[in-house]
Amino acid sequence: MTVFSGKQVVPVDYGAEVSQRLLEACLAGDLRSALDCIPDPSLDVNFVGAVCLKCRRSEVVLRDESPGEVRVEYEEFRTDVTALFLAVHSGNVALVRNLLSVGADVNQKLFRGFATTAAVREGHLQILEILLKAGASQPACEEALLEASCHQGRARLAEALMGSDLIRPHVAVHALVTASCRGFVDVVDTLMKCGVDFNATDRLLLLSSKPSLHTNVDCSALVAAVVSRQVDVVRLLLKAGAKTDVKVRLGAWSWDTTTGEEFRVGAGLADPYGIAWCAVEYFEATGTILRILLQQHFSPNTTHHGRTLLHHAILCCNPAAVNVLLTSGADAESPVHTSKQAFRPIHMAARSGSPQILKLLINSGCHLNSTTDSGDTALMISARYKHGECLKVLAMAGADFGLLNNAGQSALSLGTANRWSLGFQQAVHEAIRARNGEKVIVSSSLSVFNPLFFVAQSSDAEALQVLIKSGEISLNYQDEVNGYSAVMCAALHGRVESFRVLVYAGADVKLQNKAGETAISISELNSNRDSFEKVMLEFALEQGNRNSSSGGFYALHCAARRGDTTAAELLTCRGYDVNVPDGDGYTPLMLAAKGGFKSMCELLISHGADCEFRNARGESAVSLAKNKEVRNVVLDELARKLVVRGCRVMKHTKGGRGVAHEKEIRMVVATGVLTWGKSGRRNVVCLDAEVGASKGFWRNRKSRGDGEVSPGLFRVITTKKKEVHFVCDGGDKMAELWVRGIKLVTREAICG
Repeated sequence: MTVFSGKQVVPVDYGAEVSQRLLEACLAGDLRSALDCIPDPSLDVNFVGAVCLKCRRSEVVLRDESPGEVRVEYEEFRTDVTALFLAVHSGNVALVRNLLSVGADVNQKLFRGFATTAAVREGHLQILEILLKAGASQPACEEALLEASCHQGRARLAEALMGSDLIRPHVAVHALVTASCRGFVDVVDTLMKCGVDFNATDRLLLLSSKPSLHTNVDCSALVAAVVSRQVDVVRLLLKAGAKTDVKVRLGAWSWDTTTGEEFRVGAGLADPYGIAWCAVEYFEATGTILRILLQQHFSPNTTHHGRTLLHHAILCCNPAAVNVLLTSGADAESPVHTSKQAFRPIHMAARSGSPQILKLLINSGCHLNSTTDSGDTALMISARYKHGECLKVLAMAGADFGLLNNAGQSALSLGTANRWSLGFQQAVHEAIRARNGEKVIVSSSLSVFNPLFFVAQSSDAEALQVLIKSGEISLNYQDEVNGYSAVMCAALHGRVESFRVLVYAGADVKLQNKAGETAISISELNSNRDSFEKVMLEFALEQGNRNSSSGGFYALHCAARRGDTTAAELLTCRGYDVNVPDGDGYTPLMLAAKGGFKSMCELLISHGADCEFRNARGESAVSLAKNKEVRNVVLDELARKLVVRGCRVMKHTKGGRGVAHEKEIRMVVATGVLTWGKSGRRNVVCLDAEVGASKGFWRNRKSRGDGEVSPGLFRVITTKKKEVHFVCDGGDKMAELWVRGIKLVTREAICG
């Protein structure tokens, strides 16, 4: 037909227009409009046109150690269709029959498949049966069967397709393997009842998220179900008699049978292994699949290249699989023998760094301290590979830290050699704290590893307290090499808090090592010696221990050196001797004077400190005084004692004109009187005192022809303005003390 419009001629394809209207009517589900188009002689019933079609789509969402979820979604997109395809898609039986009656091609293939494919996809069984009767071809039926294997609840459609006798065996097997992989039990059961060989293999894309797998593999339905964790399908296939002696190349691990070394080669690249090994590597969360295989078909101690299923589960770092195998009777001590070494499951778990697996093996009764051919224990392996949690688990279980391997290495030395000292220390401390006083750290040789020494060298006071509480090791044990004790180790490494814990727990600081050192003498060499002194001082105050020279530590001396008057007051009140010299010959007063602590000096003097004491080096409190204030305090005390005690001096008479004669003079503290006899003239109150003679005294002496200066000469001026001159032994320094003392006692008597 041609339409004339002005000068332009536009041809119109009426047949295409009618056919397109039919497509639109089928898409809209408008049966009346569709039936109106069918009788039109210009209609092409197999016309292919593009429409926006909303189709069902299914995809598998992977889950770790659980069956994948088949998620169904609908998506809309523009695609080529025929009227029959649309009628089948929408499930319009009447329209399908009408279209077929006018010659619609049941075997016409489009981008979205055959009409049979659409019928299966949307679940229209009645329409599928109509299409089969209408002469659906083998390709149409086979594609529909494969579609049925990808959707849940398509068992009856699969049965109808299998009944067409158009499905070739290999296609049926592919459908069975696919349905097994997706967990469609009804479809699997139907296909098996229809005679599909469930032991046949087919190439299928197998997927797993843990372990990661995305590989095309030739496998049976059982293998596909195991890898996909489809428990019900596995149970159904095994019940039907599916073979379990199949080998499949799905493993990610390989190992050298000579050295025992493992290699991660990637999923699907390892040597083929049996279905039970597959169930271990692709473990299902509940363990049901592995249990079924172990109960009915396999021994848990079955070997593959010298290794058992337990070894493989450890290699795959799967604690749940290990637990299933152990509860099913797997031998926790089953060794792996190679030409170069032999090791056990516990060694593999330690090397792989799996504390959960170690716990399971330990709970099953494996030997904690079993060794490899090189003498390594699981504890040593954990230290070698820096697995802190594994070391902690083994320590808490009682693994022996005192063992040595064939090279003479211990767990501690291996950790140190690998620059993992801090991690090793942290793991041991956590293990100790976790047990809270129970026996936890085992060492058959304290010379190899002493837990108390090890913890004392750190700053973890809490762990040390827990270890001491357990009472397993003597606080005063000394090592055989150097004679060190735990408290010495703490002092040597500058660990003040550890030192404190040990001292308060009763560690003997008087013990000497082979070099004659004590914990105190070692601490004095440390840069933070003051902190150690403070600990000992606090301990002395708290315990009230009057053994002031305990282990070379002098509590009162320490308080004096630190200027801690509160501590010194407590110690002196508890009976500490203020005049005992320390190991260096210093008394507390000398140390206080040396430190410049005026208040401390006054306190010690008030408790009877001897200001006159001199050590072997000739040092005294006065000579050691750091400042003038401290020196004055000591000199005042010396002067006071001198004048109160009194001594014999030479007294001049008649203002220097008479003959000097000996007198004993002293001060009376209560009255401030200077006395040298019983008469009133010999008991005077001094107004002043000075070193040296007055001018009148020198004139009188010169008049007698004696003008020489007499060392130790001093004079006092009484309240009656009389001068009295004295000469003392000791020269001018002693004279200065007499003057200082006379003034001091007089002032104290007057002022109070």
